[in-house]
Amino acid sequence: MSERIELLPEHVANQIAAGEVVQRPASVVKELLENAIDAGGTEIQLIVKEGGKTLIQVVDNGAGMNRADAELSVVRHATSKIRKAEDLFEIHTMGFRGEALASIAAIARLDLQTRNGKDDLGTHLKMMGGTRESVEETVIPQGTSISVKNLFFNIPARRNFLKSSKVEFRHVLEEFQRVALAHPEVSFKMTHNDAQFLNIPESNLRRRIVNLFGSRMNDQLVPVGEETQVVRVGGFICKPEYAKKSRGMQFFFVNNRFVKNPYLHHAIMNAYEGLLRPDTLPGYFIFLEVPPDTIDINIHPTKTEIKFENEQTVYAILRSA
Repeated sequence: MSERIELLPEHVANQIAAGEVVQRPASVVKELLENAIDAGGTEIQLIVKEGGKTLIQVVDNGAGMNRADAELSVVRHATSKIRKAEDLFEIHTMGFRGEALASIAAIARLDLQTRNGKDDLGTHLKMMGGTRESVEETVIPQGTSISVKNLFFNIPARRNFLKSSKVEFRHVLEEFQRVALAHPEVSFKMTHNDAQFLNIPESNLRRRIVNLFGSRMNDQLVPVGEETQVVRVGGFICKPEYAKKSRGMQFFFVNNRFVKNPYLHHAIMNAYEGLLRPDTLPGYFIFLEVPPDTIDINIHPTKTEIKFENEQTVYAILRSA
């Protein structure tokens, strides 16, 4: 065995980078839906087959890309969001279309069709395992359609770790719910195995929660609102009598981005103290708005973990709200 340090081949480096961002089909769904939101899409469709293992497709009516941007979007470290390192702390948008697509393209068969409003013809780009197969002009409506087929086809060990289609679909649905909750102004459709699963019109947050989780939710919801110089709190909590033993109705969004934060969850549990049956969890849909430069969302590749500059203050304000 050689003792020299060597640079990894580009395709291997891409596969390793993809492993940080893409753990399962739901990871792809998250990235593609966030890209569609960033592109200004007001109508977004998600199509999955076998829980996303054989097909994930997201179609939006957003701004679309010209040919040059489409070709750059599948190159590593290509992004429209960042020009200097400091920009990482001023991110107001969701995904980085190039970063995500380069990772996804390295471990799947990717088919991208896109057209912006200035061009008569769109661009059709095909990638397989990180290698470009073809790029040509095509006739499509304005917007972008991205199909991801046979995830991890070139990394059998990773593919073998995927669960059943039913389990993977549950994870896909969770990501879909998170994005849909954060953007009630956007209409969404979801199709699984050629059958329409959800069709959600644009609405307000309360109506969006009801559309996603059923009409019974309407009576459970109590609005929450608090505005300070540090943080603005909004959204809904569920009445204590509707608390459940299972997780699934706990949603935190910071600047419209879904996050997981045990510390803030503790603040809510603390506020419910004495009101819940033993071993039950309240439902909540909490939206926090803070200045972007007071948080760090880049401590985890999937950006679901977050670090607050004034964490204890946010905790106290959330608990009192």
